[in-house]
Amino acid sequence: MATKQKILIAPSPRKVNDIFDENDLSRFAALGELVIHDEDTPLSDAQFNDIAADLIIVIGQIDLPHTRLEKAPQLRAIINVEGNFLPNIDYAYALTKGIRVLNVSPVFAEPVAEAALGMAIDLARHISKSDRAFRSHEETYGLEANEGAFSLFNQTVGFIGFGDLGKATLPLLKPFNPKVKIYDPWLPNDYIASFGVTPASLEDVLSTCQVVFVVAGVTSQNQGFLGKESFESMLPGAALILVSRAGVVDFDAMLDAADSGKIRVATDVFPEEPLPANHRARSVKNVLLSPHQAGALHTVLQRIGKLAIADAEMIAKGLPPILCKVAQPETVALFRSKPVSKS
Repeated sequence: MATKQKILIAPSPRKVNDIFDENDLSRFAALGELVIHDEDTPLSDAQFNDIAADLIIVIGQIDLPHTRLEKAPQLRAIINVEGNFLPNIDYAYALTKGIRVLNVSPVFAEPVAEAALGMAIDLARHISKSDRAFRSHEETYGLEANEGAFSLFNQTVGFIGFGDLGKATLPLLKPFNPKVKIYDPWLPNDYIASFGVTPASLEDVLSTCQVVFVVAGVTSQNQGFLGKESFESMLPGAALILVSRAGVVDFDAMLDAADSGKIRVATDVFPEEPLPANHRARSVKNVLLSPHQAGALHTVLQRIGKLAIADAEMIAKGLPPILCKVAQPETVALFRSKPVSKS
C-alpha cells in the first residue's frame, strides 16, 4: 500500500486554532495526511525526517536548509503564516526544485493601512497628545491646543515602499485629496504612475512631504537606511508613520529627531519586542507608540487559513498560487525580517 502524502502544519508562534477552523483543516486533510506540530518547541530533525519522504506541503516557519529540503523530494509548497520571508530557508535550492514559497502578508495590508491612517490623523491633529494633557490637568483649548497641528486635506504625502501595504493605504487617503509621491526602487516608475501618483526619489519624498508612510520591508540592502541625515532633511513638524519593520530606520536617530521637535513620529514596530521597560522610546516627546497591534485582529488571523488552503489547493491541481505573496528568486534572499514575537 502506498504511503499517504503528508502536510505538516507547524505554525509557531501562531496557534493552529487561531488561524485554521475545522473547514480549513478538513480541506487540508483532503490533500494529504495532516501532521500537526502545535508547540512552541522547534521541530526536531528526527521529527522532520520521520515525515520528510512523504511531505508535500509545509505550513509554518520551520527551518528548511538544504539538508532538510533534499530529504523531502515530493515537497511542493512552503507557506509562512507569519507574513514574512525569513532567512531560514535555502531559497535557491527550493526554487530550483520547483517548490513554491509563499507567505500570507496580503491579509495584513488593509488592517495595517487603517491603523496607519489613524496614526497620521493623530499626529496631524494632536488627538492623543490632547488626551494626555487632559489626564495630567494640563490641557489647553481651541487654537492654543492646535499649535503645530495641520490638516491632512490637500497635503503632500509620501510613501517609502509601495507593496501590498502601500497599495492598501493609498485609497484610504483619497478623500483628503493629497498629492502623493512614492519611492520604491523595486518598482518601475511607469507602474507607480499607473496608480495616479508621482514616482519620486527618496530625497524628494523626505524633503517635500508633510506626511511620510514608511511601509518598506527590511532587506539586506536597506537596513537602517533612514538615518540622521534623512530625518534632518524632512520638513519641520512633518509626520513619519512607521508600520513596516523597525529595521529600515536608525531607531535612535528617529527618536532623536522627534525629541528635538524636528519631526513627529508614530511607530507600530520596534527593534526589540516586547519593548524593554526602560527603553527611551517610552519617554521621548512627539512620538506615538503602538505595540505591534496594527494587523493583530482575530478576524485577520482567521483569514490566514483561507489564503493558505486556497493556494494549497491550487498547487495540488498543478496551478499557480493566487492569493498569497510568492517568493521571487531575484529578491527573496534579500529579506531580513525577524520572526513574530511569541509574547
